[in-house]
Amino acid sequence: MNSRLFGFSEEVSADTGVELMSTPTAAPLRRRAEPDPAVRLARSAATTEGVDLTTEDVPGWMAERLGTHEFQVDRVPFTDLDGWYFDGTTGDLRHRSGRFFSVEGLHTRVTDTTGAATTREWAQPILSQPEIGILGLLVKDFDGVPHILTQAKMEPGNSNRLQLSPTVQATWSNYNRVHQGAAVRYLEFFNGPGRGPVLADVLQSEQGAWFYRKVNRNVIVEARGEVPPHEDFRWLTVGQIGRLLHHDTVVSMDLRSALSCLPFDRAEAVALHSDTDVLSWFTGMRSRYDVRAHRIPLADVPGWARTDSVIEHPNGRYFRIVGVSVRAGSREVGRWAQPLLEPTGQGVAAFLSCRIEGVRHVLAHARAEAGFAGSVEIGPTVQCMPGNYADRPAEDRPAFLDRVLAADPAHVRYSAVQSEEGGRFLNADNRYLVVDVAEPFEPPPDYRWLSHGQLNLLVRHGHYLNVQARTLLAGLNAMPAAER
Repeated sequence: MNSRLFGFSEEVSADTGVELMSTPTAAPLRRRAEPDPAVRLARSAATTEGVDLTTEDVPGWMAERLGTHEFQVDRVPFTDLDGWYFDGTTGDLRHRSGRFFSVEGLHTRVTDTTGAATTREWAQPILSQPEIGILGLLVKDFDGVPHILTQAKMEPGNSNRLQLSPTVQATWSNYNRVHQGAAVRYLEFFNGPGRGPVLADVLQSEQGAWFYRKVNRNVIVEARGEVPPHEDFRWLTVGQIGRLLHHDTVVSMDLRSALSCLPFDRAEAVALHSDTDVLSWFTGMRSRYDVRAHRIPLADVPGWARTDSVIEHPNGRYFRIVGVSVRAGSREVGRWAQPLLEPTGQGVAAFLSCRIEGVRHVLAHARAEAGFAGSVEIGPTVQCMPGNYADRPAEDRPAFLDRVLAADPAHVRYSAVQSEEGGRFLNADNRYLVVDVAEPFEPPPDYRWLSHGQLNLLVRHGHYLNVQARTLLAGLNAMPAAER
């Protein structure tokens, strides 16, 4: 046996000439799991004032950063999108570098293989971005309390321009400087040789109705040594970010997504369904829905019209593709132009919630969306744009939508308007809600009551919780224990 392959040194016995095994020369064995950081994170969630800024001072700091840098976004016709072109054969809208993203067509057929084997079929424009980006949180203890290095970051699609964002938020094209701009700040803490202990590292999906198989790497790393300061970044506790999540359009989608992946310990001893039952239900839902989605030329998408400045559906619903010109003083590139997807109304994403024998549960929905790599992911109870169903009869409206919209304000545990990813979407705002019900009820087969701890278990793995469910989970995790 070649013992060197296994990291052992060899010695030869002077008496027998036989090679003897000695102590390993490689690093000693490690624990399979690092010491549980849940206690420290719980301390951070309970701390609503940090060492860098008070929570009340965060909006003022962000307003100061907004005033310091030049930010301007103007709608422009497609002909003014420098570097972008419509392919003469397919009609796809692409960047001349071949990087970043493109606007293509998608044909989707979803078949429910149970019962009558019902089928839905449609075609639409879709954003295609095959490269994987990084959403990185840098964590460091101050006075024994973990803080997260957050960034005041401008995105052209944000309705309020500047939002609280992750330490690092960059596509492959960004951090490889395809745009020939400045380097991404603090990137070396996530992919350099001096990277510290990793608290979470998981690929998570983004909006399956608007993106084709888009994923980002959500990675959370503890800082080793000193972190150089910068005026666009501040250290905040989980509790501070949790308080800010109660304000409209302050915390970006990317920060909410990464925040949901923090390894909180919510492993209750009991739940309505066992973890095995939950996984079996979800596997059954993925088997139930046969989702066939394939890209087609944008020019071949029926029912959508293109003008000099917009691609839209004639009935005025769903979304439209528009062009913008951007000036941003704090970004790696100061000026650029790009297309954005703009929804035609505000959406709703809501969990119905109740306590079952004292344990918080939410009603989760196994959703089939055209752009998911795994066909089905777990989303909120309700996730839709109500305006798309304004003239539909009750039986054709999303389940539980009317119950959420008519909820007694006294039963609304959480409510805030949050923006979706402002680098690809324009004015894409959803109202996020957690609505309490008195007691659980028997839901349809594609819904299941899951405990708070089960959500935290599932989010540690990719392609289980969709981005809307992760936003709501981030809010639940950041709530003080008495409010959960």
